[in-house]
Formats: sequence, structure tokens, C-alpha cells
Amino acid sequence: MRFISIILSLAILLAVVLSVRSVSARPAVPDNHEQIVLSFAPLVRAASPAVVNVFTRKAVRSRGPVPSLFNDPFFRRFFGESFGETQPRERFENSLGSGVIVRPDGLIVTNFHVIRGADSITVVLSDRREFRAIILREDERTDLAILKIDADTEDLPHIALSDSDDLEVGDLVLAIGNPFGVGKTVTSGIVSGLARTQVGVSDFNFFIQTDAAINPGNSGGALLRMDGTLAGINTAIFSRSGGSQGIGFAIPSNMVRTVIDGAAAGEALRRAWIGAAFDTVTADIAEAIGLSRPEGVILSAIHPDGPAAKAGLESGDIVTAINGLPVFNTEGLRFRIATSVIGEEARLSVRRTEAQLEVALVLEDPPEVPPRNEQVLEGRHPIAGATVANLSPAVAEEMGRDHFEEGVIIRSIIRGSPAHRLSFQVGDVIFAINGSQIETVRRIRELTAKSVPQWTITVRRDGRLFSLTVGG
Repeated sequence: MRFISIILSLAILLAVVLSVRSVSARPAVPDNHEQIVLSFAPLVRAASPAVVNVFTRKAVRSRGPVPSLFNDPFFRRFFGESFGETQPRERFENSLGSGVIVRPDGLIVTNFHVIRGADSITVVLSDRREFRAIILREDERTDLAILKIDADTEDLPHIALSDSDDLEVGDLVLAIGNPFGVGKTVTSGIVSGLARTQVGVSDFNFFIQTDAAINPGNSGGALLRMDGTLAGINTAIFSRSGGSQGIGFAIPSNMVRTVIDGAAAGEALRRAWIGAAFDTVTADIAEAIGLSRPEGVILSAIHPDGPAAKAGLESGDIVTAINGLPVFNTEGLRFRIATSVIGEEARLSVRRTEAQLEVALVLEDPPEVPPRNEQVLEGRHPIAGATVANLSPAVAEEMGRDHFEEGVIIRSIIRGSPAHRLSFQVGDVIFAINGSQIETVRRIRELTAKSVPQWTITVRRDGRLFSLTVGG
């Protein structure tokens, strides 16, 4: 009996010990306020005053409906194209977006599409003060714009730019903006992708992807890192409904930095030039040249006077990295070049046949050779009203064209001019006039100065030739 009681005592003691060990293995109960509360409030409190609302106003002129009788070509031939049209009516379109103050003197970054065509821009700070903004720089190719407000001598709250190349998938981020005009909002998420290049928002497709909710009105707002610096500018969402579906895109801060540089001083936007044409190495190309897998971009042509030629690069070389950062496609290479500093050295990792090379080259401004000789065409001919220029690497860079393209390109068209009415487009390359091939603006001026019974204009558009024939 005594033996049984001893056994029971030992069993109870063992149960108590196991219970104590089980309790001690569990997480400790928080014993102070700091251990209970996890909050983004300090970060938001510091950063949100630098995120502003951007209101734009644009006048739109429209005419009333034209009765079908007045559309008759017979009447328009004798009484003019405006025959029967009512007086134009003016209405105003308002739009809303966000922006980020990046310097204490009132320099603001927003999206180009937020302020496109605006007649007036008003910036509203978090303390409800309103300022008229002027546009220092518009860059449609990156979908970025730089604004400036004048707050006298006051230093405004601002957010410093981070190095977006330090971001990793999984990093926490905050999106701050003004969706739907309801007021400033903050959403949190993680970086779900880097170097997204199939978005189609701008010429430089290279985006940070996040699942932080981004909605209409967030455009131009801040994508914030946990250290309070700017990772990027919120730009677009992937959505079938118009609302956030967990896939948002931001322009990396390194691209933002290149557009900011020189804007306050009124300097022209400069982008580096490598002096080569290139293509993404696809699976088919990799198989054709004997690679085990597709990687990098292949140089298809080298400009004889460009940085690539001076560094000894050759057609057929494959660039796999720039400054140690991998390059997977043409968009990635363009981004790396565009965010490099002109005059500084770039290190390229290059595969040439079976060899692995490290090549250093100094990036340059694209040259303006031949001189652009930009002019507005006047007179009685089909392309009157078009502004044309000789193509060069510099002009091609400005217009997002192939740097090796030659000829004369249409830079702009006056509304209502013959060129506008005949549906010529900005970016058309004038290939021939009445059978004479066009190489310079001067040649166009010579040919259009003549009086002829009929005009045949041939243009190159999207790699195809189109011809238009009209009476003289």
C-alpha cells in the first residue's frame, strides 16, 4: 500500500513538472504597452505631410452637333470646312491625383498623366493650405512630372529618395495618396515583385510591384519604405473592375531621381547613351547561338562613334549585367542606362562566344548628328503645319525611337492644318515626296516650294510604308 502511494506521488509530481515546462515553452504574455502595440503611426505621422493632393483644371472646347445637310461635301467645298458648325462651347474638366514633396523648397514629383494638358494646377498640403503650382518638367516617357510651389522661405516637409535597387521582394511598404478624393489614406503591403517590364504604362517599363492597395487618385503618391524614405511613385494598377486587386505598380526612386536632376535649374532632361541597338535573348535566340538558357540582351548593331564601340563591344555580344545588377531584357537594359550618370563609368558583364568579359565604358549624351534643323512646314501642300526635324541619336532618344533610324521625323502638328486634316501623325518619318526620297529637312523645303498638280507623300509608320495622294 505504501508502495502504491509512492508511485502515485511520483506520477503527480511528473505531471506538475511537465505542465510547468509546457507553460514555459509558450510565448510570454506582453507585460507593457510597447509589446502590445505594433503601429505604422510614427512613420505615417512623419511622412504624410509631404504627400500632397494635386488638382488640375483643363478647358475643353467643343462644338455642337452639325446637321447632316451641312456635312454634304458639296457645301463644304464652296463654303469651307467650318460651314454650318455652331460656335464652340467651352467646358472645364477637373481631375485629382497625388504628389510627393521631395525637397524643402517645394519641389514636387507626380505622374505626367495626372497633369497632362492642365491649364492650372493647385497643390493642397496636409494642413489644407493651397498653392498654385508651375510645371518644371514633363516626361511622358517615364510618366513623371516635376512641379514647384512657392512657400516663401519656409522649409516644407519632404521625403528623401532611397536607393530602389536595395529593395527586396517581401519588404514592407506603405502607399500614401488620395484615392477617390475621399482624403488622404494609407495602405500597407509588401513588395511582391521587382523589375516588372510587361506593364505597358511608359516607355521605360521597369516597375516595383506591390500588394498595398492603390486606387484611382493614388497616382503620383508615395510608396514608402519602413525607414521613411521614398521607394517609388505609385503609378498604375492591374484591375478588371477599376479598383485595387492587389497588384499595383510604382516607378522606382532611381528613375525618379534622374527626372528630378536639373529640373529646378531649368536644364534639359539628359539620358545616357550606350551607342548600340539590342534585343532580348529569347529561347529561340539562345538555342540558335548555343546557349543553355535565355539570358541578357544581345547587341545587334554598334554605332561607330558611340560608347559601346569605344569600349570594344561587338555585334553579337550578350550583356548580362550592368554594375553588378542583372539584365534580363531590353527594358531592363534601358532602365539601367537611363538611371546611370552621363560621364561616369559603367561596368558591363558580357558574354562573347564562350568567354565572360568585364567591359568598362563611359556613358555619353546621344549626339545630334546630323543637326536637327527643326522647322514648321508652310505653304500649299499636304504636310503644311507639321514641325519636322532631321533624325539623330539625340532626337531619337527624345522621341523614344531607334537610335539608328535616319530621315526626317514629324515632331508636332498644328491642329486644323493640312497635315492634321490628312491624318499625318507625330512620329511619322517622311520617306518620299512625289517619288523623291527624303533624307533632310532641307530637301523637303526644296520639294514643297514647287507647285505641282498632284502630291504623293510616303511615310514610314510602325515599320510600314504608307502613301497618300492628293491634288495640288
